[in-house]
Amino acid sequence: MTRLAAGIGLLCSLVAASPTSAADPPNAADLEAELVCPVCETTLDQSNAPVAERMKLFIRERIAAGDSEQEIKDALVSELGPGVLATPEKSGFGLLAWLLPVVLLGVGAVVVALLLRTWSRRRAVASPEPELDPELERRVDEELARFEG
Repeated sequence: MTRLAAGIGLLCSLVAASPTSAADPPNAADLEAELVCPVCETTLDQSNAPVAERMKLFIRERIAAGDSEQEIKDALVSELGPGVLATPEKSGFGLLAWLLPVVLLGVGAVVVALLLRTWSRRRAVASPEPELDPELERRVDEELARFEG
């Protein structure tokens, strides 16, 4: 069980790690995929709403000014609220949104394993077929002998 927990922890840390370094300038397309339009509630890269277009323009201006990805996100969150983030924060209450699916998946796997174990043991412990009445068994043997001979 501890191996499973360690594996899940490792998987979560790999998913949370960012593949780009902090020295790279932010990419507008990446930011647009990580931010949500407050009007239509789709990511900016899929939205053509006027608010989304203004947000895209703001992102490009901030990239040109040399802001980091986090600075741009922080500015949009302070202006429009945390609802503009496509993914929940990895702290506080938002951490629950990251951990709950992993925990539920683990609990589900344990429940399925326990059910399978219980069902397989029931089948192995099941009582054998009841024996036939000796008189009935003798008659069946006589009838079979008559048909074979």
